[in-house]
Amino acid sequence: MARAAGRTAVAALALAVPVPLAATAACDADVGLSETDPPPSSGGASPPGGQGQARRDLAGLRIASESDGGGYERDRFGTRWKDVDRNGCDQRNDVLARDLTDVEKKGRCVVLAGRLRDPYTGKEIAFAKRDAAEVQIDHVYPLALAWRMGASRWTEDQRERFANDHRNLLAVWGVPNRQKSDSGPGEWKPRKTFQCTYAVTYIAVAKKYSLPITRADHDALQSFLARC
Repeated sequence: MARAAGRTAVAALALAVPVPLAATAACDADVGLSETDPPPSSGGASPPGGQGQARRDLAGLRIASESDGGGYERDRFGTRWKDVDRNGCDQRNDVLARDLTDVEKKGRCVVLAGRLRDPYTGKEIAFAKRDAAEVQIDHVYPLALAWRMGASRWTEDQRERFANDHRNLLAVWGVPNRQKSDSGPGEWKPRKTFQCTYAVTYIAVAKKYSLPITRADHDALQSFLARC
C-alpha cells in the first residue's frame, strides 16, 4: 500500500488531472515504447566512452531490496527546480534549454517554446509554455524509488541536490513520463534505441549517490548496455 501511495504522489505531481488506469493502458498501446522504434535520433546515442565505464560501475553497485517506502513525500526532496548550480536560472529551464531545439526564451532563462524529440519514444513534440505539461522533466532515477532504496536516510541537503542534479533530469513527453512514474528499469523501459543512454545515465546517478539497485533493475540495465 505504501508503494501505491508513492506512485500516486508522483503521478499527481506530473499531471494535475489523474489518469485513469484504462486511459494509461490506451496510452501504452499508442506510444509503442519497445516494439516498433522510430528512426534513431541524436538522443539515442550513448555518451562517448560511457558504456565501458557503465559496465564496470554496474558490477560495483550494491544489490538490495526496496523498503516499504513509508513517509515519502515530494517535499522531502527540497525546493523544486532549485538553482543548485547558481547560474541564475532554475533547473527546469536549464534542462528545457539543454534538451530542446529551436528554443525561444523570455530574457536569459525562461524557455517559452521549442521542439523536443522525446528520448523515451522518439515522438516529436512542439513545446509551448502555455501547455507546459506536454513536456515534463523526468528524474531518470525516480525520487520515490530513491527514497525506498535509501534516500529516506539522507540529509535534506543531500535529497535536494539529488532532486535537482542535471545528470538525473531529462526533458520528456508527458505520456511516457506518467507511465514510468516511480518505476525502475526492471519494470519500465524506453524505446530500444535509447536504452543504452538510459542505462549509462541511470548507473552513473546510482554510483554518484551510492544508491543500490534491485536485482531486477540490475538485470534490465545489463540487457540495456548490450544495445550499446
